[in-house]
Amino acid sequence: MTTAPYRPFPNQFRADVRAEKRLIGCWASLASPITTEILGLAGFDWILLDAEHSPNDVLSLVPQLMALKDSASAPVVRPPWNEPVIIKRLLDIGFHNFLVPYVESVEEAERAVASTRYPPRGVRGVSIAQRSNRYGTLNAEGYFPGIDDNITVLLQIETRKAVEAVDAIAAVDGVDGLFVGPNDLAAAYGHLANPAHPEVQEVIRYIFDRTRAAGKAAGILTGVEAEARRYLDWGASFVAVGSDLGLFRGATQALRDKFKAG
Repeated sequence: MTTAPYRPFPNQFRADVRAEKRLIGCWASLASPITTEILGLAGFDWILLDAEHSPNDVLSLVPQLMALKDSASAPVVRPPWNEPVIIKRLLDIGFHNFLVPYVESVEEAERAVASTRYPPRGVRGVSIAQRSNRYGTLNAEGYFPGIDDNITVLLQIETRKAVEAVDAIAAVDGVDGLFVGPNDLAAAYGHLANPAHPEVQEVIRYIFDRTRAAGKAAGILTGVEAEARRYLDWGASFVAVGSDLGLFRGATQALRDKFKAG
């Protein structure tokens, strides 16, 4: 029996994002390969491994990627910052899909894209042997010529400055989609911890409209079913509908309340 050779491309998730297909995802914040593997068994289109607001680092993310190896869910990573060295290390361990936080300008959008491309198109450092190219075993099969065009770059819009520049950010070559950070956006508009405020909702819809007008995909995270369905109706095409942390917290609290109510 022979095993089909591993290929890092074509990246079907990127193709689906660019086609604005409906992609339902889930957030993974618990930094555990076991809970991540369980999420992968559920059949979400994508799973976001968070390294911004969770205790993940490069070493904790590798086993989570391994846990998703046989899953139909595409792994997406959110780095802690839009920084080339951080992104380089995440690329080298095997991530092909990025959600870059706190992008406010064309220059920052261009930096995010450049961080994921090898020279001369970008500034990604070259390692001949790393996990993404199977420790050097894929070089002869075309890893370097093909990988640049198979990296997904999604950018988070979460400040007033970013909203004002949304058209220009969406137009940057190599940006595949824009993602609303609802809680940071709410804070930026003076509604801390209240993304459901009508003013924030109006801004969210505006971001979706401008993103789609640029021919790019729009996305968001919410753990509220009615909100998720509304965002899909508004044109968001990649939506995370919950998180491992929220699901675990809610289920454990519900179990406790069954036996200790009152």
